[in-house]
Amino acid sequence: MGRKEAREIALHLIFELSFKQFDDAELVSDRLEQEVMESLAGDVALYAGELPEEQKAYIRNTVLGVCAHCAELDAVVEAHSTNWKTNRLTHMTMSLLRLALYEMQYAEDVPVGTAIDEAVALAKKYESKEASAFVNGVLGAVAREKADEKAE
Repeated sequence: MGRKEAREIALHLIFELSFKQFDDAELVSDRLEQEVMESLAGDVALYAGELPEEQKAYIRNTVLGVCAHCAELDAVVEAHSTNWKTNRLTHMTMSLLRLALYEMQYAEDVPVGTAIDEAVALAKKYESKEASAFVNGVLGAVAREKADEKAE
């Protein structure tokens, strides 16, 4: 299993946590146990096989990082969501944006372009065409703003 699949599992956990019914660290630990992964594999092929320790660490760090910076990430989405209120966005769209923004701002081993491309691909898989265009627009605006800040 590679980073792409690990990112998708991280998205699932971020989505699950967006309903605020679980303790962040407990949920991540529970879901990454081999027994739980195997039980989910019948429904979702993504969960088949054992996760390498490197991918578990990525998922754990990313999901907990998104949780720790959630208010900040949501403020970035709000600031870059032209003509959209974030409370009108689906939990999945917000989860995608939080994941990508976290990677863009905090994951030194993830290029900005990769974070955007992966988020758009996941939006196409889990959301509508309009949602993937929205995700691309928000993330592109954030990337341009960051590039302009570095240029100054």
